[in-house]
Amino acid sequence: MSTAISPLAPKKQPKMPAIDGVRIATAEAGIKYKGRTDLLVMSFEADTQVAGVFTRSKCPSAPVDFCRANLGKGSARILVVNSGNANAFTGRKGLQSTIATGESAAKAAGCTPGDVFLASTGVIGEPLDAGKFSHLLADMVKDAEPSRWADAGRAIMTTDTYPKYATQTVKLGNVDVTINGIAKGAGMIAPDMATMLSFVATDAPIAAPVLQALLSQGVGRTFNAVTVDSDTSTSDTLLLFATGAAGKRGAPEITELKDPRLSSFKRALNRILKSLALQVVRDGEGARKEVEINVTGAKSARSAKRIALSIANSPLVKTAVAGEDANWGRVVMAVGKAGEPADRDLLSVWFGDIRVAHNGERDPEYSEAATSDYMKQDEIRIRADIGIGRGKATVWTCDLTKQYVEINGDYRS
Repeated sequence: MSTAISPLAPKKQPKMPAIDGVRIATAEAGIKYKGRTDLLVMSFEADTQVAGVFTRSKCPSAPVDFCRANLGKGSARILVVNSGNANAFTGRKGLQSTIATGESAAKAAGCTPGDVFLASTGVIGEPLDAGKFSHLLADMVKDAEPSRWADAGRAIMTTDTYPKYATQTVKLGNVDVTINGIAKGAGMIAPDMATMLSFVATDAPIAAPVLQALLSQGVGRTFNAVTVDSDTSTSDTLLLFATGAAGKRGAPEITELKDPRLSSFKRALNRILKSLALQVVRDGEGARKEVEINVTGAKSARSAKRIALSIANSPLVKTAVAGEDANWGRVVMAVGKAGEPADRDLLSVWFGDIRVAHNGERDPEYSEAATSDYMKQDEIRIRADIGIGRGKATVWTCDLTKQYVEINGDYRS
């Protein structure tokens, strides 16, 4: 974990309210880090519903497999998260570690292993010794408190320079319900999923199938629209828990996705997901600039997204942004290599509000001085209009600096 906080960090963190039905504890298990918390437990009251979205990596971690197996049941009583070790590519030992952790967590929470959810983040390929922390779970559940969301965000960090939080309160029917979210992620961040770990909880009484639909829809323009370095983690996990406790205050139970009472909640959930996703980008390893890529005029929305990701993931584009160099030729290159329909002579490119290229050549009004001044900002917008259709997409990334190489060059040491 870096000691220097990203210059793009939020100026202030939100005050995270308690969620009725969620209790939190953290501990120092010494899995990799010394002198900091690295273990998180969230305990949920009975009948808590759960939804999840996971990495599309073909080499997923053992905890991802564990969560996928349990998700069909749709209920959760406890979440256990460790940082410092991803428990990925650890073979039979990794499977045994998740089973042992699941059994210890179930015993601590008084539930079955099918109501347990696990996540691990950190180094790949190192066996995770569940014995380092499984004995702590019973006391953590017993001592857990509703107010410890800030502690939760810190306990799941690896190379993050700051914890990520978001909260919203909205009406469900005529009753206030709250949504809280935390996330971690700074590198190995790319779509499908696009944060290494994120956990969201609400007291709204929403059935698991509805939660799943909301989450699956919500990630498209949030977590799956950010990229730090084009690398998709083995461990990406986003879980959404609904305790239903607001039902005791008169909140209506939602069992259908088309229920009109759900609209405000859906918008609030999407704001949470977007806020957390952008905080991950702004904490990209070594990042000094947030970059928004807008693609318009593509053949389809799908094509636009692929072109936008081609631009966002280009090391040449990202290093030009880091060097504050208005090198629009690199954007043209990234559009051309995306493998999507495009026409050189119809392409236009903007940096901010400055059109730098148009109709297949440099814009005649282009000003190098004005564009160079714009590139000094810490939030950069790049737009490419393909000029052949109506497809559009937006993705977010960050610049690529020397610090990224330094952080990842000695990550395991």
